[in-house]
Amino acid sequence: MAFRLPLIKQAKKHILCRRHSKGKAVLSANSNIPKGHLAVYVGEEKKKRFVVPISYLHQPVFQQFLCKAEDEFGFNHPMGGLTIPCREEIFVNVTSQLES
Repeated sequence: MAFRLPLIKQAKKHILCRRHSKGKAVLSANSNIPKGHLAVYVGEEKKKRFVVPISYLHQPVFQQFLCKAEDEFGFNHPMGGLTIPCREEIFVNVTSQLES
């Protein structure tokens, strides 16, 4: 399963920028995200914020999360950032395996 680069750029744009009422793009208030990482929101009902390395975007299992998010939300994510619709326990289990 391949992940198209334009979708990564689009997702990054939605994560890093928000729109002023006048339409100007500004940096998000989430400036506490370390360089080389991105914030994602995970959960089915209550969403929890996780900061993960951008290198996860190349991992096939993480790309499956992204495809599921795209299928469910497109680019209109309810939390204002990338939202992954899965149980928090599954996400933690998968990402802990990617860290090792």
